[in-house]
Amino acid sequence: MPITIEDVARTAGVSTATVSRALRGLPHVSDATRASITRVALDLGYVASKSASNLATGRTRTVGVVTPHIAKWFFANAIEAVEQELRADGYDVLLMVLPSTTDHSRPVFEPEELRQRVDAVCVLTVPLTGRELDGLRRLGLPTVFLGGSVSGAMSVRIDDVEVGRTASEHLISLGHKRIAHIGGDPNEPLNFNAPVDRRAGWLSALRAAGLDPDARLDDVGFFTIDGGRAAMHRLLALPNPPTAVFAASDEMAFGALDAARAVGLRVPGDLSVVGVDDHELAPLLDLTTVSQPVAEQGRRAADLLLAALRGDRTHAQEHALLPVSLVARGTTGPADLRHVAGSLPM
Repeated sequence: MPITIEDVARTAGVSTATVSRALRGLPHVSDATRASITRVALDLGYVASKSASNLATGRTRTVGVVTPHIAKWFFANAIEAVEQELRADGYDVLLMVLPSTTDHSRPVFEPEELRQRVDAVCVLTVPLTGRELDGLRRLGLPTVFLGGSVSGAMSVRIDDVEVGRTASEHLISLGHKRIAHIGGDPNEPLNFNAPVDRRAGWLSALRAAGLDPDARLDDVGFFTIDGGRAAMHRLLALPNPPTAVFAASDEMAFGALDAARAVGLRVPGDLSVVGVDDHELAPLLDLTTVSQPVAEQGRRAADLLLAALRGDRTHAQEHALLPVSLVARGTTGPADLRHVAGSLPM
């Protein structure tokens, strides 16, 4: 027979309510009594019922994580970091993956599905509609946005304009003038601002260097390896192809590298490629990339929620902006001056 709270109370000579308060760390129990009850519980091998404790406190000890994807690299790593940080503090994660649609329409997020199921919410990169935001606010739960920001809620993200600018400035510094961009679909309904902002950084860097962007060098790779490969083949088929490519994710950069090598181009001799993320395969492929701290973003988001759940309101309006950094490896090098000299004006 399992040991019950009544067994602990009877052995310790106190009420079940006192046992409950002592083992949950609540006030109005003397240190001596708490120590005695803890010792008895350990001796008897008593394990508190989580569900009973949740009913008593009104807490679920669960945090909802809303995400558009779970298999893609950024999302998998961010979710893992959030879950590990929360679990270390005794919280479980309820994962809500927004359903995919066949007609490219935007799936609807229903905040009411989280009511009485979670104590807090973490939203990964999903741009919510006004109706969805209102529903989320009506829950009255601590909420943090990871990978984007919303007025009035905590957020953790990077500066994606800086990401695009950093990658492009690196290529410009190497003498490249025809610099292509492979990005995400700006019309993807579940993207926050990353695709648009990274493209804006690319454009900003080119214009600051006196280079007029060529619309033909702006392609879409859908944040996948296959998409990056297809985009790179289209760019290489141009009458005057680029000498360098900024791919807005490492996975698209992997596809671009595969396409370049498939047609016999030397990297970086004929083509330089830079990505974003610092994916675990990036060092293996010697990919130059703009590194973003994905796991740190996840941990920071979880920490903000945990602080709010403890009643700490000092971070209630915090918008944490974490730094990015260029990691120069072997896929970028000086522009081939023969190609640059023979290129068409931008």
